[in-house]
Amino acid sequence: MMKSEQSYDSLLKVYFPFYSFSGSHREIGRQYGESCRKLIHRHLSLVEDRMKARAGAGKKQIEEVVMQFRSYVQRYADYFDEEIVGLSEGADLTLSEAYALQLRAELNRQLSAGNECTTYAVREDKTGNHIGLIGQDADLPAFYSEIGIVTEICPDDAPAVLQFTPAGQISYIGINNQGMACFGNFLSCDGWKVGFPRYLLSRLALTHTNVEEALRHLSTISRASSRNLIMMDAKGEMADMETTADRHAILRDQDGLLCHSNHYLSPELLSEERHSVKGLANSKARYARMSQLLKEHIGCIDADKMEEILRDRTGEYPICRMLGDEDSDTITAASVIAMPTKGVLRVAVGPPNLYEYKEYRFSDKSRCKGE
Repeated sequence: MMKSEQSYDSLLKVYFPFYSFSGSHREIGRQYGESCRKLIHRHLSLVEDRMKARAGAGKKQIEEVVMQFRSYVQRYADYFDEEIVGLSEGADLTLSEAYALQLRAELNRQLSAGNECTTYAVREDKTGNHIGLIGQDADLPAFYSEIGIVTEICPDDAPAVLQFTPAGQISYIGINNQGMACFGNFLSCDGWKVGFPRYLLSRLALTHTNVEEALRHLSTISRASSRNLIMMDAKGEMADMETTADRHAILRDQDGLLCHSNHYLSPELLSEERHSVKGLANSKARYARMSQLLKEHIGCIDADKMEEILRDRTGEYPICRMLGDEDSDTITAASVIAMPTKGVLRVAVGPPNLYEYKEYRFSDKSRCKGE
């Protein structure tokens, strides 16, 4: 019997804090920085310590690297730069420190490739209650379970966003109030360079109301690095965009189901794969298990069933990851189930087999149009 079928009556009732910010992008950044200052400083300290321990990089070196990326943010999404400036002001950070939090993957590029995240999407006609589902187990260094937050961001000039993110990042994974959703995975390839930061791509997708518009937009960006992006919109359109810094490929759903882990699936990008042998085995095992579970439950999946799936501990490389599973500090630091047309995120502190999920919704000021 897989662990996800066992009783979870004793789950810990510990939840990620929720914050709502609104106004101009500069004001949103300031509110964010002021409200989450302690968590943001802790995140920055952990990032800097990790960089120093693994790559020997100090503050000056980090500052020199991160500010090279700013011009790309200003070129493609100057409003994100405004938020990062506001974040630095509100949290009492230097601008380079605020940027470093958006660039932790690029900063760590010389380290080993990541095995981070298993994503999924289920079209509404393949669920048990006709509510489309999308989300992921977010696999990160264990300390991210302690500094994660859920934010509602309501700009004056763009769709509102409800997202899970490490404190201090302005973009990670979530939905907008137009029924659009975007989640993501790490992909390993050569050719990383100075460009538009990978974590900002998901929020950029959420400036759109549908998948096809988002795909067209993201394909024009001079990206810094690789990332996989899985998307769904209010009409049930789904797509998965695999990227390198310079190339991309689009995967479509199979009978209303999509999932991904941390290796390239599209034939045209297979040659770009740079995962280690063990890392590739890990990623393939999680992808196969998620595919299997989605297919087994097609037609009856709902948010409760997804909780079970995301808690699955079957095999050497399980979907739900705990300390001790591998020779690393990676765990499922957060688990997210999104119902985009309902404006709902159901989120668990990770590992989710130990913690209860909690629902977060758009407030009245940014009510989801699908509700």
